[in-house]
Amino acid sequence: QVQLVESGGGLVQAGGSLRLSCAASGRTFGSYAMGWFRQAPGKEREFVAAISWSGGRTSYADFVKGRFTISRDNAKNTVYLQMNSLKAEDTAVYYCAAGRLLTAFPTAWDYWGQGTQVTVSS
Repeated sequence: QVQLVESGGGLVQAGGSLRLSCAASGRTFGSYAMGWFRQAPGKEREFVAAISWSGGRTSYADFVKGRFTISRDNAKNTVYLQMNSLKAEDTAVYYCAAGRLLTAFPTAWDYWGQGTQVTVSS
């Protein structure tokens, strides 16, 4: 079992930055790929970024490439999402996920956090 708790969301102006954190419980954190997804009101959950268990491989949605960076610290059981140049359309609840595969499909991920709200004002 892996429990995930996100933090770092909030209200920011367009063009600003936020760093999300996801703290994981469990000694097997280092064996899981980690991902970030988001869900805006009335929309489906969508892939944002993912990182392999070692941190050696990352994947990003096209709409965040060059703006967001995913990273992890296995010693701290934490994964991060640095978000720069935020836009109003980035407003959503952001979820952290853990799984065995580096994939953009939400149904393939095994564990989910409760989410943290990110609101970008224009």
